[in-house]
Amino acid sequence: MKPTLPHILSFLVSLLIPFALIGFALRLLLSPVFLTVEYNMSYFPQDEYGFTKEDRLHWAPYALEYLVNNADVSYLGDLKFEDGSPLYNERELSHMQDVKNVVQGALRVWYAALAVLAIIAFFAWRGKWMADYVNGLRRGGWWMVGLAVALGAVVGIGITISPDVFWQFFTLFHSLFFEGDSWLFYYSDTLIRLFPIRFWQDAFLWAAVLALGGGIALGLGLKPKQ
Repeated sequence: MKPTLPHILSFLVSLLIPFALIGFALRLLLSPVFLTVEYNMSYFPQDEYGFTKEDRLHWAPYALEYLVNNADVSYLGDLKFEDGSPLYNERELSHMQDVKNVVQGALRVWYAALAVLAIIAFFAWRGKWMADYVNGLRRGGWWMVGLAVALGAVVGIGITISPDVFWQFFTLFHSLFFEGDSWLFYYSDTLIRLFPIRFWQDAFLWAAVLALGGGIALGLGLKPKQ
């Protein structure tokens, strides 16, 4: 049986749902709320070079704000410690420029996914094939559940059983988006002091949890349509 346009668009809806849910999770994690929660966790590692929790809560929001605003890297380059020394070195600033490009590219994909989902929803409503649209949402939700469980398993194993598992995943992730070893720094560098590996473990874990919640909500919350 030859697929109809509603069936094709329903499949497209399913493909877009993971992008929509992951983008939503990313945007939440880029908020100061996540920083506040993370730095107040009892297990969060202290900075052996002297940053207090208050220092981290003061400096880290600048990094997150830079990733979502339209400022150039001088937004971070102009930040200085009390003794007048720069907060970030040139290597860190270069990496943050790369991170900003990746983050803003991901956010643009998120916006595009939401826009396409809204447009398809409008045509589904006008064309009276909302059943196909809803089924696409449900199917995409379950796909997201599978992806989130896989990500959560990798991070969970990395936290509780074998740190090498998460490090290998983390390395693979960076190899996909950054060149060479441009993302590797000394433990004394500001980026590592503000965002140690435990920060990234929790960030990926929370992204998985948020996306999983959205996937389950779609998968179970929407009734299948005939």
